[in-house]
Amino acid sequence: MVKTPIYLDCQATTPLDGLVLDAMLPYLTDHFGNPHSSTHSFGWRAEGALDAAREQVSKVIVASSDEIYFTSGASETNNMVIKGVMELWGKKRPKLVTVATEHKCVLESAFYCAAHGYQLEVLPVEANGILDLDRISDAVDDQTALISVMAVNNEIGVIQPLEEIGKIAKAKGALFHSDAAQAFGKIPLDMDALKLDFLSISGHKIYGPKGVGALYKRAGRSTAMAPFFSGGGQENGIRSGTQAPALVAGLGKAAEIADNELDCEANRTYALANRFKKVLFEGLDGLLFNGDENKRWPGNLNLSFPGIDGDLLLANIRELAVSSGAACASAVSGPSYVLQAIGRSEAEAKSSLRIGFGRFTTEEEVDFAAAKLVYAVSELGGIKP
Repeated sequence: MVKTPIYLDCQATTPLDGLVLDAMLPYLTDHFGNPHSSTHSFGWRAEGALDAAREQVSKVIVASSDEIYFTSGASETNNMVIKGVMELWGKKRPKLVTVATEHKCVLESAFYCAAHGYQLEVLPVEANGILDLDRISDAVDDQTALISVMAVNNEIGVIQPLEEIGKIAKAKGALFHSDAAQAFGKIPLDMDALKLDFLSISGHKIYGPKGVGALYKRAGRSTAMAPFFSGGGQENGIRSGTQAPALVAGLGKAAEIADNELDCEANRTYALANRFKKVLFEGLDGLLFNGDENKRWPGNLNLSFPGIDGDLLLANIRELAVSSGAACASAVSGPSYVLQAIGRSEAEAKSSLRIGFGRFTTEEEVDFAAAKLVYAVSELGGIKP
């Protein structure tokens, strides 16, 4: 018997891995020192937790540990990079380029920069959710300070061609940033190969704790940015404030586990997604798949059920914890701007669900969820193309 409710919203957040909790607990009890206290063993031990986590995080993205800076999460990191780079470099190169399907915190940071006098170009995507390389090549010029493109989309799961975009950025002399909240620990990421200057990471997307994340910033003066916080100069002055060793240790352990299981987990998740899709597409005619079916993280499925009200559908599948959009935008009324950006109508966008599989999702849960969804849609009158 499958235990309900079944959690299928792993793009919103993931459960804390037990091994991660074990790594955190000592810093919530005996090892309570301030990592910035440099005169005694309590501080040294806490600082050691930060050093170890930098190594664990940097290994996942093939970077140096001294290029890792801890933050509260990807939203803060995205704000830090976009606003910090434009503040420092925007007088010489006043242009910022990003994409219409980016996370809200990226778009809102970009709009903030535009409101403060910088040039902003927000590029559309193709119907499959992927950015056209010719379009971004035309948009980026010698006035462009920064390009910000998400690695894996949080709503539709598509993977953007970062390596090709990185080449364009370097050819034009622009800095290159990616929000990797949905990509870190899930797909291979190599900072040199992708020519990335900045990367945003979030702990709670990889079975780590909430409230902690990281910034990768390529070493060197060319990637300097205005500091986001003023204070005691922690994190080399980039992000002042006392770090939380327990959260950072949790992020480090979560990164280590994700790195060790990356290939195995990708294959397992791909099999679960195919199992789920097979039942749905055999049981429902007219179902729409959102985003490229191949260039994607398989654990993120976004489906539209034309003619079905999304809120009513959610009310009829309370045994399933799924999403009708991005968690960060759940309080905002209206259809998904990401789905509208790929050409879905307002009605189609409102009839959509995002289903997210994760490390602890089982085949039995997938089978139950697929059957439940087919039944619920049929009971509501079925899809009406």
